[in-house]
Amino acid sequence: MPAPASIRNFRNAIWIGWLLLCAAALVYTRVKPVPAALAVPIVLAFLAEYPFYLLPGFPAARDRLMSGGKVRAASILAASALAPWLIYVLLTGHFSAPSLMMLCGIALVTCFWYVLLPAHPVADLLYLCVFAYILLFKIFTTIYPPPLPKLEISILGHLMLIRVMATSFTAIRGGITADYRFLPTRSEFLAGLRWFAFLMPTAGLVYRALGLVIIKQHPVNIILTIGTFFGILWTVSISEEFIFRGLLQPWFEKWLSSPIAALVITSLLFGSIHLSFHFHGGFPNWRFSAVAAVLGLFCGLARRQTGGIQAGMVAHALTVAVWKMFLQ
Repeated sequence: MPAPASIRNFRNAIWIGWLLLCAAALVYTRVKPVPAALAVPIVLAFLAEYPFYLLPGFPAARDRLMSGGKVRAASILAASALAPWLIYVLLTGHFSAPSLMMLCGIALVTCFWYVLLPAHPVADLLYLCVFAYILLFKIFTTIYPPPLPKLEISILGHLMLIRVMATSFTAIRGGITADYRFLPTRSEFLAGLRWFAFLMPTAGLVYRALGLVIIKQHPVNIILTIGTFFGILWTVSISEEFIFRGLLQPWFEKWLSSPIAALVITSLLFGSIHLSFHFHGGFPNWRFSAVAAVLGLFCGLARRQTGGIQAGMVAHALTVAVWKMFLQ
């Protein structure tokens, strides 16, 4: 029996992504002097992570994961969280028992959270606090040691945590109205473009007032900027918009019975997670946090208008891409 179209789309996305990852790896190793003994394990680790990273964005794949029940799904998810790390450390000689124990702890807690706990506001907020703690305190920089100076592999841990969180909410917990989806529709993209245009004057004024404007002497080329846009769209943007505009904003609307209060609180929380950014200042970086809160406000307005997170994803990714293109 042929696979349903939705499963075929998932498989096609895997094959296309694998080809693009291999091509990107070839280009990167030609630009940067990375020995083959390191490049091969790193590429294999990313290839192993990629299908699971796609999983929460494909409902049919999520349904197949859940077909054996919550415990089985959480077990598969936990095992998949360890696989890329094991490929990397075993093939490069960076294995560490304490790192293994730390990663096992993260995998068990994040994957079995909604197996052991009910879908309740307290459990939901605590889960997001665990997620934020792991990222803010840069736990993965210890678990994934860089093989070479300026070659960070901890992104593998970040990707794993994003998709485990998204799968836990959308599949194991369930009852989430936010549509975790990588590709915006044409109307969603245009809506995101409009909200980006609305955002730019306000963000520019705030940026300038806070003394953050430092123009690059040589702006990044357009090809790299386009690559940055899609990279941000499918990693940072989708995860942050899912959490803040897909989960927290509607929850606060429900709890407070006030869309405006929910929008403001969510935007302030979004700004607060940027306090640790080492950009024009150390911790707490209030200026950059204020700019991020403005971005959160406009992405929240986009969500209010469209009912989904995809327009906010586009506005978010465009903002970061333009920032990286023109500003230091």
